[in-house]
Amino acid sequence: MYAIVDIETTGGGGNARITEIAVFRHNGVEVVDFFHSLINPEIFIPPFISRLTGIDNLMVQDAPTFAEIQDSVRKLTVDAWFVAHNAKFDYGFLKKEFGALDEYFQRELLCTVQLSRKIFPGLKSYSLGNLCESLKISIENRHRAEGDAAATVRLFEMLLENDLQNLIPMA
Repeated sequence: MYAIVDIETTGGGGNARITEIAVFRHNGVEVVDFFHSLINPEIFIPPFISRLTGIDNLMVQDAPTFAEIQDSVRKLTVDAWFVAHNAKFDYGFLKKEFGALDEYFQRELLCTVQLSRKIFPGLKSYSLGNLCESLKISIENRHRAEGDAAATVRLFEMLLENDLQNLIPMA
C-alpha cells in the first residue's frame, strides 16, 4: 500500500503547525481510501501563508485539532509507503505532530520529486506545478492539501507506469 499525502502548514519554521491534510490510500492500481480535513493549528496563520493557501485563521477556528484527527491519519498510513512531493517536509510535520502526542510515527518514504528526476529526467523543473504542467496533469485547488494530493496521486500513477528501472517498491 501507498499513502499519498499532502499537508498545508502555518509556515516552514520550527514552531509551524499543520492547517490541512489529505491522505489517499492507494494499492498500486487505484485509490482505496481517502481522508481530508482542515486542522486547527492552535497558532496564528501568517497573512502570507493565507494568501498562498487560501486558509485563514477564521477557516480553522472550529476545525478539529491534530489530536482529534490522528486516528484517521494513522489508519490510512499504517503499513504503507509514505508518498509525497518533497516527502521529508510532509513527513517531518506529521512526525512532529505525533511526537507531541507521545507517539512515535515511522513510515518508509517515497518522494515523488526524487522519483520524477530519475523516471522523467531532463525536465525544466520538478516543482509540483511545473512537473504537472510538463506531464499534462491538471491540478485543482493548487496549494490546498486535497488538490495537491490528488495531483500527486496522478503523478505517482504515471511514475508507476513508467518505472522501467523498478525504483518504486511494490505495494
